[in-house]
Amino acid sequence: MTAAVPQSPPSAAECGAISALAGRSQRQMRQWTAAHPGLFSAKPFDDALYSTVSMAMAFSGPWYTAEQLSMANKACLWTFALDWLVDYVCASPAEVNALLPRCLAVGDGAEPGAGDDLARMLAEIRQELARAEGFPALGPVWREELQRMLEAMTREWEWKNSQVTPSLEEYLANADNHAFVFVLTCHWIHTGGPDAGTAVGQVRRAARAVQRVMRLLNDLSSYNRDRRWGDVNALLLGVPLDDVTQTVAALTAEARKLLGELRVHQAPLADYMERQMDFCAGFYQIGEFWGRL
Repeated sequence: MTAAVPQSPPSAAECGAISALAGRSQRQMRQWTAAHPGLFSAKPFDDALYSTVSMAMAFSGPWYTAEQLSMANKACLWTFALDWLVDYVCASPAEVNALLPRCLAVGDGAEPGAGDDLARMLAEIRQELARAEGFPALGPVWREELQRMLEAMTREWEWKNSQVTPSLEEYLANADNHAFVFVLTCHWIHTGGPDAGTAVGQVRRAARAVQRVMRLLNDLSSYNRDRRWGDVNALLLGVPLDDVTQTVAALTAEARKLLGELRVHQAPLADYMERQMDFCAGFYQIGEFWGRL
């Protein structure tokens, strides 16, 4: 079967430049994982995960340098480690609940505990963000998004390990477990400069709308894996596939509207979010980020 050529494909030169940007980012990721071997030794942390994460960031923001994308990549990698610990390493509510105060203390500026690779990597992220011009305005936002993400992951663990099945509305309200807004906030602070605090409410509303879309796109792609691994997935809540795809379409339209309004004040950030949403729409048709167990 012959593949159809898009009407306006990106040039080979453009694809080459973006791929080079992703390659630089992937090498940075390898340095971070080598510095935190206890977080990234599990089998699903394979070369393809680092490659596809770096490509997601590079194709979403090809106007950024590798240094400008470094915080998004590092924060994303950290959330993968956090997600792995919560979903597959922690064996009891006590273990899951212990993660939250450790991470929040570091979020408040405390030193990580000895031997705590998760907290140590988060402390590195916070220290780097604290040097950014946008941190005085957006530091409290970052701390709130950290807590929202941690609480959402804890809530999903409780759903997964109980007989409670959330509704689709409850599930989407917990989409902070996807971690997109937290990672976006790290990138926002890192690249936003002195005007990073412009239109804070609009940025957060748009980011949360994009996050809901990406949560469901991920679920459509990872249904078979989630069923094998025992994860929570919109399609495992008893919601028909047609309803989920219609919800994706409606949420995508909502996100594009909010991004259009945001573009007046924060054009690069709005473009970055929209391109990442569209990248995931294409990526998840074929693959997913996690490797095999």
